[in-house]
Amino acid sequence: MKDETEKEVEVEKKDPNLLSVEDIREHCKLIRRSVETKETRFVLRVLRALPVTRRKLNPTVLRTVLKTFYTAEGDKDTKESLLKFVAPAVELDGSLTPSRGKASATPLFPEVDYYMSLLVLIHLIDQKKGGEAVVCAKQIVAKLENQNRRTLDLISAKCYFYYMRAHEMVGQLADSRTMLHSRLRTATLRNDFEGQAVLINCLLRNYLHYNLYNQADKLVLKCTFPEQASNNEWARYYYYLGRIKAMQLDYSEAHKHLLQSARKAPQNSAAGFKQHVAKLSVTVDLLLGNIPERQTFLLKEVKVALHPYLQLTQAVKSGDLVRFADVVKNFADQFNTDHTYTLIMRLHHNVVKTAVRTISLAYSKITFADIAQKLLLDSPEDAEFIVAKAIRDGVIEAVLDHDSGTMQSRDTSDVYATREPQIAFNQRIEFCLDLHNHSVKAMRFPPKSYNKELESAEDRREREAQDLELAKEMAEDDDDAY
Repeated sequence: MKDETEKEVEVEKKDPNLLSVEDIREHCKLIRRSVETKETRFVLRVLRALPVTRRKLNPTVLRTVLKTFYTAEGDKDTKESLLKFVAPAVELDGSLTPSRGKASATPLFPEVDYYMSLLVLIHLIDQKKGGEAVVCAKQIVAKLENQNRRTLDLISAKCYFYYMRAHEMVGQLADSRTMLHSRLRTATLRNDFEGQAVLINCLLRNYLHYNLYNQADKLVLKCTFPEQASNNEWARYYYYLGRIKAMQLDYSEAHKHLLQSARKAPQNSAAGFKQHVAKLSVTVDLLLGNIPERQTFLLKEVKVALHPYLQLTQAVKSGDLVRFADVVKNFADQFNTDHTYTLIMRLHHNVVKTAVRTISLAYSKITFADIAQKLLLDSPEDAEFIVAKAIRDGVIEAVLDHDSGTMQSRDTSDVYATREPQIAFNQRIEFCLDLHNHSVKAMRFPPKSYNKELESAEDRREREAQDLELAKEMAEDDDDAY
């Protein structure tokens, strides 16, 4: 018990910076192990821990790590170039001495080298040093051009993402487009699936940032998103597809993509991403003529962010044009920031249709003048045109009497006499089949686990000989029977 207590006290007294350096060293061991065994799961483990690692980074940790690892003669230039981006700080020594002997003269694995460079780049981005981050990112990407190692694909994909992020910080997102296109072509030729997925998402983000929806749509048509990509990349891709389809008035496809994006997003993190998806999903749902469930707005992660959209939904549901105009006016800045303002302005027609539907259900017969008064229109003629369009679009079942200036509602037809139930049933079946296929593709097994019960060559020959003898005996028995 005393020994355990002393160990706990030692751990508590350990310097946090020292613990961070040791964590990074463990990550580098995992990366080397991944390269040696050709197993990507070790690199994935390191990259999953990246959000935690980036919170522990500071000049002391980075300088200590760089001077500990870059000890070979060939790595001195890389070390000096990276140290320029790290602020001067007191370095840890004593328990962390640089490698000695043969280890000190051995160059670092390229994967470890780029992981170190990636940590420096992320530190610059977190410190809001946009200019230095762009220089560092260009330096990393220039070195990546000469590498063609499949074990480097996952780390290089992260480098491309933060290359784009650094340019976005300084408002030079358009300048990174040429490089991203070039690397996408290279990644496609090399079957670098993770890099391909990240680069496609970076380019879509680039185009949508400047509202270049046609170019983004052409990119989606020309490129095939790799099925081997991670769930996070699939979630981003579906979100961008949802935005593109929504702007192109294809609301059904947009809603389907946004639903997939929300399902593939991380369950216990990425709150900001979930909020963006929820905002766009609610807007598209309203454009489809549906009213989102109230439970959607009460989820803990999105409750505050969706407050303007809750008021918008209530205005659309009630068909109140005055309230709708007030909501749009009060939250215009919020909607512009969320890239949903253009879509919300299209909802005006939906509010009018909802109001017309409510009137048709409430009145069996009503004059155009009364409709114009309820819809705050200028004249009964405008009301007549709007009602006629609603009838043509199938929003309401009614008959117009132009002579008397009235609208007479019809009884609602039986929906089960139409093809709508069949279409809805077919959509649900397709969704279940897609979910099953994605689940099967997402299954992972430990390497070579399926070889444990396989028979050896001798056992196979013996079994085949026994099968042959059995077949001969059965043939002889058949002959005797005849």
